Amino acid sequence: MRAIVCKTYGPPSSLVLEDLPSPVPKKGEVLVSVKACSINFPDTLIIQGLYQFKPPLPFSPGSDISGVVKSVGEGVKHVKEGDEVFGIVPYGGFAEEVIVPKAACFPKPVSMDFKTAAAFMMAYGTSFYALKNRAKLEKGDSLVVLGASGGVGLAAVELGKLMGARVIACASTSEKLELCKQFGADDVINYEEEDLKKRIKELTDGKGADIIYDPVGGKYSEPALRACGWEGRYLVVGFAAGDIPSIPLNIPLLKGCQVMGVFWGNFALSNPQQSMMNTMQLIQWYGEGMLKPHIHKTLPLEKAPAALEEIMARQVKGKIVLSME
Repeated sequence: MRAIVCKTYGPPSSLVLEDLPSPVPKKGEVLVSVKACSINFPDTLIIQGLYQFKPPLPFSPGSDISGVVKSVGEGVKHVKEGDEVFGIVPYGGFAEEVIVPKAACFPKPVSMDFKTAAAFMMAYGTSFYALKNRAKLEKGDSLVVLGASGGVGLAAVELGKLMGARVIACASTSEKLELCKQFGADDVINYEEEDLKKRIKELTDGKGADIIYDPVGGKYSEPALRACGWEGRYLVVGFAAGDIPSIPLNIPLLKGCQVMGVFWGNFALSNPQQSMMNTMQLIQWYGEGMLKPHIHKTLPLEKAPAALEEIMARQVKGKIVLSME
């Protein structure tokens, strides 16, 4: 099988395309012939050795996959050879075959093509867990989404609106903000041109936001937190800006607000039943036409390094998908 391989930590240009032996599923595992794999921001970190965990070298990046079951290990009953599936792996998705744990492998809805399925789980899974389980979003809450045109950001805009929030989308260009409006944003803020804290306050009638969803970090985090309302919830999702900010702890003290970490992967592993319930709800909403992943572009496997460069340059709206077909 062909695979994009990280042999040493570094930039996307250090990745290589190689032929590797096919993996063999063990007990509780599913071997999937990959049809598509989307790229997520953590993929840009894991190849540089900057993510929460470091796979042993060499390894293939990539987490969000869809494909066809090639074989199953002992104890796997919910899918069988030939089934169309989608799922999540810690790494290994930038390859023509990958091993997926049975608890993270789901039958693909017939109405969902492989590219859409590969762009679905991580973005919507992360954002739904953040808004439902962490922030406990209620109808009428004001939700501010930073980096709102990216993969998880756009999913948060879409889900927030679906769950009854008033959604304020924040991004760096008018083109990105226009896309956010198409996905349900009620108001938008260009934080490269406008005062983020001031505009959030204005749009919430001086009260501040009930929920801030932040996958960006960097220079935007502190002004966004300062625009949080009394007993608001600040969701730390990631650091796409590249810098992990230092936050003065007097801010949450004075606002009585909560700063919450959002690590969906760990939630899915430690709370599989709750994670499965979330997944089933997301699939239901997709089937009802309420969710539609935005695919920025589709590229062949060998173009993975170029796709990662685009994400690092913050040029991508929604998701880039690698196609093995």
